Amino acid sequence: MQLLLLNGPNLNLLGTRQPEIYGSTSLADVESLAASHAERLGATLVAFQSNHEGALIDRIHEARGNADGILFNPGAFTHTSYALRDAIEAVEIPTVEVHISNIKAREPWRAKSRVAPATVMQIFGRGVRGYTDAINHLISRTVMPFRTLAYGVEPAQIGDLRVPGGDGPFPTVVLFHGGFWRQIWARDLMDRLAVDLTLRGYATWNVEFRRIPPIGGWRATVADAATALDFVAEISADFPLDLANVQTIGHSAGAQLGTWAVAKAELVRVSRVVSLAGVLDLKACLTDDEDNGVRQFLGREVDTHLETVSPIAHLPLAVPQLIVHGTQDDAVPRDISVRYAAESSEAGDSVETLWLEGVDHMDVIDPKSPAWSQIAEAL
Repeated sequence: MQLLLLNGPNLNLLGTRQPEIYGSTSLADVESLAASHAERLGATLVAFQSNHEGALIDRIHEARGNADGILFNPGAFTHTSYALRDAIEAVEIPTVEVHISNIKAREPWRAKSRVAPATVMQIFGRGVRGYTDAINHLISRTVMPFRTLAYGVEPAQIGDLRVPGGDGPFPTVVLFHGGFWRQIWARDLMDRLAVDLTLRGYATWNVEFRRIPPIGGWRATVADAATALDFVAEISADFPLDLANVQTIGHSAGAQLGTWAVAKAELVRVSRVVSLAGVLDLKACLTDDEDNGVRQFLGREVDTHLETVSPIAHLPLAVPQLIVHGTQDDAVPRDISVRYAAESSEAGDSVETLWLEGVDHMDVIDPKSPAWSQIAEAL
């Protein structure tokens, strides 16, 4: 697979230009990072940067027939260039728009992208990691195509359905991504897991949901989780999904949503809940920091509804569970999963645990990691 990395105006100054916003990584380092990551996944990548709109348009045109995917940081052209949008539409190459900073949280004019409607995804606010995440998405969508379906009327109420070849019905996995419910993190985090599981014979429903901001928007988020799970029953008439074998797999904060959805869904009975480095005790993750994910998730209602949406406060779950956590996780302490598993078992739930030595927070959703082979075997 051949990928093209494009960077627009002023990105040649990465590393020196406003490092408090764009970081200290140089453009050369970004290009090297992207090329190495693509190679690790079996793809090749070439990079091009220009401060000139016409040069970028020409390079997009040259990619037709030569590239299978484009990752593109248009810089300030993002907010002005219909010409770049037209070029992307014309070549019909899947393109991911990437921004290092959170363009939704800066000046209002930066939040609007003229290019986004022509792209398959927009990634922002993740720093230079956004480039490698874009590569993950482009490769995943090529290896295992999917259908994006809407389970509601809001833009975020969508998901990607992948179904193995054959007649089925297929055991079905509903995936909830992590990111502490924040807008900068999206379902692409679970793309590679969805592909791997589909290749193993599972139908996968990779769910998106409404996230923060708005601060304190937890009601919309948890409602979406339950609605997305019930949607599996609605589409089972059109796709060969085995409603007797539906599992939820949640990573990080997605595990909170996966457990919540089990209790609130009305049309689907889940056969097992899987937590990967899960935020299963919201109180244990709450700090006084205003940027704390739990505090932002619950907003002014943090004291009133902390236990309302905390999985550990609603045991027993009455569904078999697999609790997975790495010993080197510095994002969500393993002790949370250990305590949750113990209390769940004591409450009468059937609980399996998998404690992975030397494994960090993201290893558990990386199909290339040794950790995933152990998780897949447990599944």
